[in-house]
Amino acid sequence: MTERDDLTLEEKASLTSGSGTWNTEGVRDVVRPLTLSDGPHGIRRQPKRDTDALGIHDSLPATCFPPAVGLGSSWDPELAFTIGAALAREASALGVDVVLGPGINIKRSPLCGRNFEYFSEDPHLTGVMGAAVVEGIQSRGVGACVKHFAVNNQETDRMRVSADVDERTLREIYLPAFEHIVRTARPYTVMCSYNRINGVYASQNRWLLTELLRGEWGFDGLVMSDWGAVNDRAAALEAGLDLEMPPTGTDDEIVAAVRDGRLPEEVLDTAVDRLLTLAGRVEAAERHEDWDADEHHELAREAARASAVLLKNDGVLPLDPDSPQRVAVIGELARTPRYQGNGSSHVVPTRLDDAWTALGDALASEPVFAAGYRLDGAPDDDLAAEAVRAAAGADVALVFLGLPDAAESEGFDRTTIDLPEPQVALLREVAAACPRVVVVLSNGGVVSVSEWEDAASAILEGWLLGQAGGSAIADLLLGVVSPSGRLTETIPRRLSDVPSHPHFPGSDGHVVYGEGRYVGYRHYDTFDRDVAYPFGHGLTYSRFEYSDLEARETGENEWTVEATVTNAGDRYAQEVAQLYVAFDEDRPTRPRRELRGFAKVGLEPGASSRVRFTLTARDIAYWSVSRHDWRVDPGRFAVEVGASSRDIRLRAELETPGDGHVGTLDGMSTLEEWLNHPIGAEVLGGLMTAGGRDFQQVDSVLFNLALGVPLIKFRTFGIGLTAEVVDELVETVRRRQAEASR
Repeated sequence: MTERDDLTLEEKASLTSGSGTWNTEGVRDVVRPLTLSDGPHGIRRQPKRDTDALGIHDSLPATCFPPAVGLGSSWDPELAFTIGAALAREASALGVDVVLGPGINIKRSPLCGRNFEYFSEDPHLTGVMGAAVVEGIQSRGVGACVKHFAVNNQETDRMRVSADVDERTLREIYLPAFEHIVRTARPYTVMCSYNRINGVYASQNRWLLTELLRGEWGFDGLVMSDWGAVNDRAAALEAGLDLEMPPTGTDDEIVAAVRDGRLPEEVLDTAVDRLLTLAGRVEAAERHEDWDADEHHELAREAARASAVLLKNDGVLPLDPDSPQRVAVIGELARTPRYQGNGSSHVVPTRLDDAWTALGDALASEPVFAAGYRLDGAPDDDLAAEAVRAAAGADVALVFLGLPDAAESEGFDRTTIDLPEPQVALLREVAAACPRVVVVLSNGGVVSVSEWEDAASAILEGWLLGQAGGSAIADLLLGVVSPSGRLTETIPRRLSDVPSHPHFPGSDGHVVYGEGRYVGYRHYDTFDRDVAYPFGHGLTYSRFEYSDLEARETGENEWTVEATVTNAGDRYAQEVAQLYVAFDEDRPTRPRRELRGFAKVGLEPGASSRVRFTLTARDIAYWSVSRHDWRVDPGRFAVEVGASSRDIRLRAELETPGDGHVGTLDGMSTLEEWLNHPIGAEVLGGLMTAGGRDFQQVDSVLFNLALGVPLIKFRTFGIGLTAEVVDELVETVRRRQAEASR
């Protein structure tokens, strides 16, 4: 007898819905209520047990680590694991059982209002970083909740819109990160998204929640809804959704559905068992009363330093803190930092560093400050004039630009990637008054730099860096540490260059993913489109050389790739070596290159490190719609190792025998498919030879035309391929394949 067997039907129904905004239901002494909390980059624990989900700023103080837009740019899974463990420590101290994060949706468009919560435009990088966070959280027994499953890539009409995506694009772009995390990190929970996928709500999508997630990937945890994502509780339960959050007071619908036979009771029992399993798992969590706030703040500072990306530097950076040079700090964002996005992930920090104070404390010569602009974006000529005067009296101007809070948030998408016009105008005026200008950016989604980058000697993309971002920025500008972040998304020249732009965010209840698999760098690199800064790009205060590439076969469709990375500069720095698989095709049938591995290494001057990667069949496979499976065709491909998708340093060609799969044939298979089939070609060739005919003797133009014709269509050509003969050929091929497989 199980714990569930002691429950009434009404009690079981109650367990499939929350008891409040942040709690599951408890039943007698069988299971206690579990506490859930938003927490992709910090714990948002509200002080009251039952409070509204929109009380975003009313939460207990917790460490605000860099959001995923920053942490992802670190390309450092070990750091992500450490932050996950720190989140679990704080969750435990705040009485939280499950942390609602990480968010791992793909950055399909830079306009998505929630991009600050997501890691990358690339599924491999997203999967590796997301898995590290999950493993870190669950290393202390607290549950992680991977979200939003699936294809939640915009905020516009997010609760209803149908994401219309073809099967191959789903499998190659939008599902692999979830698959990797489920298979390797084994998260306790997964959160379904609001949207529909090809017309079916995620919460009611049996293929998604049961056949794929559980049946194919082996997920053994609990599936909960995003807050308010359930439209039909009985249909959702039957599809594989175990927990509705928050409660809608509709438990009686489940009871009625079971009693009148519309919902099998075993479906309800399965959902209850999964909740009981989750409760048992989190009971093993480490129990803490508090955490070391100073230690976690320093961890947040370390993460922020690792997350910023140096896009450009003509030598102005790093600044010498002991130099007598005059420094002007310009921009309200230096004094009033923007360190996280708006919405359900908003954290009340334990403290907050700002760059102006940190720079003032570190520089030998006292800098001057000028706000320069208003955070609401309204023009202010007096503030701009004051900033220009400050710049005119300085040797170097540090100009802090970025997006205001109101520009990006959960719940809506941006309409532009431009910086506010008053900020761009200010930069132009400052650059005319000061010979050396360093721009520091604060933004949760990509901003365009092409219109103004010529006015800057250096650009540091600061993203949103959490509560210690201000001191981290000072550390980077002054050379305390070398920048080590790399772009996880391409910075385009203009919004119209973005492959999803013509389709985003859709209309009439649908958004068509018309760009298919060509998301981000997969588009720009395949079709040779110019970009401002490519995927994987990031500068340091040193320089690195790559050498001694070795790619060797270690098994059937398995290879080891190694290369040496050497710090050829004069100071310690970190490099991110990136491995891509590449396919050179005159007419592309797949992206030109795709990330399949990366390694972040820190090296002293003159030191070298050997980086090693393993490739498997899955790394070179593509999704076959006809097979409904991964497919590897025989042929050549390349492995490329470099510092970005556009900075390839080493390359080697390899060959794969393919996966050995021999497809089936039928009458609607084309002549070309028959001739390319090992058994089909033999059987068909024998028939034609016996009849005194030879396809090879046909005029080449006619032969090429015939290649695309299904075999059954030749029955009217007078060459002996009647319907009966085609049926016999098909049966012969099937019989021989069966014999060969024995």
